[in-house]
Amino acid sequence: MTIATTRSLAARLLCVGFPGPTLDDGLREMLAAGVGGVILFARNATSADGASEVVRQIKRESARLGNPRVFASIDHEGGRVVRLSSGMTVVPPMREVGAGGPEEARRVGALFARELRAVGIDLDFAPVVDVDSNPANPVIGARAFGSDADGVASCAEAFIGAMQGGGVAACAKHFPGHGDTDLDSHFHLPRVSHPIERLREVELAPFAAAVRSGVASIMTAHVVFDALDAGVPATMSHRIIDGILRREMGYHGVIFSDDLEMAAIAERVGIGEAAVRSIAAGVDCILVCHRVDRQQEAIEAITKAVIDGVLPAARVEQAAVRIDLLRSRYAR
Repeated sequence: MTIATTRSLAARLLCVGFPGPTLDDGLREMLAAGVGGVILFARNATSADGASEVVRQIKRESARLGNPRVFASIDHEGGRVVRLSSGMTVVPPMREVGAGGPEEARRVGALFARELRAVGIDLDFAPVVDVDSNPANPVIGARAFGSDADGVASCAEAFIGAMQGGGVAACAKHFPGHGDTDLDSHFHLPRVSHPIERLREVELAPFAAAVRSGVASIMTAHVVFDALDAGVPATMSHRIIDGILRREMGYHGVIFSDDLEMAAIAERVGIGEAAVRSIAAGVDCILVCHRVDRQQEAIEAITKAVIDGVLPAARVEQAAVRIDLLRSRYAR
């Protein structure tokens, strides 16, 4: 494999953000490099019309640069986690949706698909399938369908089926479960110390349901689980990603990392090392949502790791194939 081919494969394993409402040189560089996807935030668009226009610009420019199947993604969960505040139906937090059971979750999933598809979004980083089991949790809380694992699982299956039936890829997050933490991984590295029996009964159960429902993608948590891989954040844990999610649960879809620029990761290891370790663990697509220099660093680190034999080329190729399958099904 040539260096150029390796770098192109490495780039495909990134989903990147950019700073403003129009394409900048940094994003053009990433599109030309061949990144797999782009994620939108409120800094890029706050209305349905604005999102439609910026997605159109991204896809047109990406095609011009030789990358015609880039996917457009967004965090659109309802409640407080929405980027588009105008031109979209206001939906309450998933805690309220979950109170209405699977039928309400199904209705909301279908609604999200219609409205996101209309503005060109291919993948929604939703639903949250964490179990809201810790009242002190500063980051999940009302974003979850509820505090009962079985209820969360049934709502997740209904939501995923409806949204993907409407043509938008879903993403179950945050594996293997961020619901019982008292720290926010945007700022700290949380730790969960429950034994494996509890994890299987509560945290892992909704993800098993999401796998059964054929969810297109799953996002990892920057959380340490002592019973699964002491001291290693799940995003970079081969035991958790490859061992539990892939081998034990039999999941074959795309696995995303949460944003590698979050403090739980970025304050402990460099972006390049985090990218290589995440891909080696079994993650297929890494999110680098802010700085283009860090996006470049991730691509170069993955490329070097493959060339040096630290990261098997087959692992990178496998990840790229999974991303391509998702893009072929959902990217317009």
